[in-house]
Amino acid sequence: MLRPWDLKVEIVRDSEISIHAQIAQKIIDEIQQGRFAIGLALPGTRELANTLKVNRKTVIQAYEELIAQGWLNAESKRGTFVSSRILSVNQHPKPIKSIDYDFQNKISKESTSPKSKKYENDIISFGSGLSDSRLIPLEVLSRAMRHALISTIRTNKQSYNEPKGSMILRQAILDMLNMSRSLHADIDNICIVRGSQMGYFLIARVLMRPSDNVVMANLCDQLTRDAFKSCGSHIIPIDINENGINLADLETLCQHTKIRAVYVSPHFQFPTTVTMPISNRRQLLVLADRYDFLIIEDDRDFEFNFSKASIMPMASMDKSGRVVYIGSLSKVLASGFRMGFIAAPKEIIKHLSNEIMMIDRQGNSVTELAIAELLHTGEISRHILKIFKIFEERRNFIVKLLRTELKDFVTFKLPAGGLALWLIVKPDINMELLSKDAEIEKVRIVSGSTFSSNNDPVSAIRLGFANLNDDELTMGIKRLKKAFERQIRPNALKQVL
Repeated sequence: MLRPWDLKVEIVRDSEISIHAQIAQKIIDEIQQGRFAIGLALPGTRELANTLKVNRKTVIQAYEELIAQGWLNAESKRGTFVSSRILSVNQHPKPIKSIDYDFQNKISKESTSPKSKKYENDIISFGSGLSDSRLIPLEVLSRAMRHALISTIRTNKQSYNEPKGSMILRQAILDMLNMSRSLHADIDNICIVRGSQMGYFLIARVLMRPSDNVVMANLCDQLTRDAFKSCGSHIIPIDINENGINLADLETLCQHTKIRAVYVSPHFQFPTTVTMPISNRRQLLVLADRYDFLIIEDDRDFEFNFSKASIMPMASMDKSGRVVYIGSLSKVLASGFRMGFIAAPKEIIKHLSNEIMMIDRQGNSVTELAIAELLHTGEISRHILKIFKIFEERRNFIVKLLRTELKDFVTFKLPAGGLALWLIVKPDINMELLSKDAEIEKVRIVSGSTFSSNNDPVSAIRLGFANLNDDELTMGIKRLKKAFERQIRPNALKQVL
């Protein structure tokens, strides 16, 4: 079997660019130039590591990223080969997203025009809690999509789908919720939506009447707030404490104001990451019965509980049919993979189904069948186990970085889970200037003011970490430190003068 034993990679060891990214880009270059033909066997990871005098894990990491992007294909007991998929998925050659951002800017001028260079990904974006699309098991996913497409074509299905979603996917979601989240639902309690945001809007449109009062935390996802506002709801903000929304304030409010619904994200509250204790969840359910309101439970990060304590959703404790539960598989797969679900009383699901028929009659049967297959075969469970470990390691890594690099500027409490941290910025830092300085340093952050119900200034940052590898996290935090120091330097200069 012929192998490109003469693969040569000039490793720059003191570069900011990770070594595995340098190896990956060299292989891409060889494929694009036609030197590595389709089906060609690459050196084994141990062989290449010895040749390049690097750790074998570094080569494994480079190969895994190339496999994930479709450049390579791993065959059990045979080796790693240049994939035939490059003809379709990489028709327009470009660096893979998983490569360190600075390395993309070092691509030779021959392969990058000045116009395209302007749009190169040169910014580290922490986001507010995104997953990492580079970790998607593309081979498994593409196989499931192929099966779903073939099934759809062969059945020559002419009728429209059930607006609540395909039966096979609803059953798979139902099994997952009842087994892993202790819900007591049946198939008529489940509705499929294209991501959580569609779910928020549908619930607001179906359940809220104009001027109905909806209680939300004073720090909340702006798009969720806007979905309810767009349907005529009146949003009443309520403070957050160390246990989530302030239930004492909520009861006082209920005593003189009719509340239609309370929106909460009890698992790692968005954006502050606070976890609502079980006792508070039970108390909120009691208040819902006492004052006759619905609870809209957003459970976007349920899979990523890094504590040893297992806390089930409020929907699992609901005995009165007051909880409307919203979840998503977008964090498990990728943010662009829009697949969410709603679990609610049958009558609510029926109304949601009628509304969906008006705006999304056909749905996405191929995607639904593919996701159902991944759920039934256990592939999604296995993927969750894999990314759980990776995200936990990234969480521990960024915590160490923050405690070392940003200890003079921020404080934070380690949350029980979720894919972001809530950093409290010290009061002498101007948040507006910080955001601008961060952009100058080519790092993007999400200011706490973004989530304020009244557009009040909030000295905090929601810092997502799951979408970045260790090299990117390191560089991002170092850049952020420079942004903070931009405000310190002028003060220090004044003291000297």
